[in-house]
Amino acid sequence: MARLIPKPSVIEAAGTKPKLIEEFVGRINSGTAQVSVARMKSPSGWVEPGQTPEFDEYTLVLKGCLKVETKSGAVLVKAGQAVHTPKGEWVRYSSPEPEGAEYVAVCVPAFSPAAVHRDAA
Repeated sequence: MARLIPKPSVIEAAGTKPKLIEEFVGRINSGTAQVSVARMKSPSGWVEPGQTPEFDEYTLVLKGCLKVETKSGAVLVKAGQAVHTPKGEWVRYSSPEPEGAEYVAVCVPAFSPAAVHRDAA
């Protein structure tokens, strides 16, 4: 039977400015370890610490622009575009443009703080 998920759980975000994370599907909101689906809203100038996660991340930008840096370069992902960052690859996300960014992140398996491996501060 289909299971309604009536609302997301708000999760504390890492980074230089407050970013809103609303997890709809994942370890916290639905008890799902196989995949997580979260809507993110990051302000202009937000920068997340670099990380080397144990999960694939698929990101769909809904509004604004998200900068995705890897060891081999950086891409700007604009509204209507998506990007895939494979597990085990170092990555850093930021929202450099004035309007910030709103995006949906899908992690396989689900995001967990223990599996993200953020760079030391």
